[in-house]
Amino acid sequence: MQFGMPTLIENQTLEDNISLCGRLGLNFIELNMNFPEYQIDKLENVEFLQQKAKEAGIYYTIHLDENLNIADFNPLVTEAYLETVRRTIAVAKKLSVSVINMHMNHGIYITLPDRKVQMFDRNFDVYMESFKRFRAMCEQNIGEADIRITIENTDGFRTYEKKAIEYLLESPVFSLTWDIGHSKAVGETDEPFLMAHEDRLLHFHIHDGVTSTHKNHLALGDGEIHLEERLELARGHQCRCVVETKTIEALCRSVKWLEEHGFK
Repeated sequence: MQFGMPTLIENQTLEDNISLCGRLGLNFIELNMNFPEYQIDKLENVEFLQQKAKEAGIYYTIHLDENLNIADFNPLVTEAYLETVRRTIAVAKKLSVSVINMHMNHGIYITLPDRKVQMFDRNFDVYMESFKRFRAMCEQNIGEADIRITIENTDGFRTYEKKAIEYLLESPVFSLTWDIGHSKAVGETDEPFLMAHEDRLLHFHIHDGVTSTHKNHLALGDGEIHLEERLELARGHQCRCVVETKTIEALCRSVKWLEEHGFK
């Protein structure tokens, strides 16, 4: 199995992350576009990224901005996000990045006296038209390249999101990321959907979690997840795994856990 690490807030530079990656014997770094240093204009400095990866003997995956909203009702906002994805795919081709991870944006909701109304659910036809455009754009820009856009679970897929995801999964350029910590923190509500599409699992984010307190991003072994079961599933599907803790200390302890349990 191949294990990687996220870009950590304690590390100020790419070189800091690469140094830690090498010290822990990990295979790759997931460049997180929520950080200012990994915005698209920075990622387009491809020669620098290539050189650093080659020197360290590692590679990259990419995590799109969590705010990514390709179905925003404002066409100017939508176009900005689509352009970000287009340019990220172009970077991925040059860097030989095979995984671009994304979240589903829930959109806004309106609170009524007795319920909350999700605007994407209310305007589902408009929502799906955006995903049709998004899928076509990704297919055209990826072409024959070995790149997959993997859709990650966060705090429970909404019904309208599941329909959009199933539409995306009809295309070979889309797959799934199972974030096992997120899944645990919300009581495994996403597990049935993910297992129903088990053949499309490509990427894992691994960290421990606890349902009762909705905590996740814990070091491996600090929560309630049956980690061996999840890791065997990842191994069975030849998935890469990002050890997605938030601190260096938790990452180091998690890598030690993987070594002690024979996964690394």
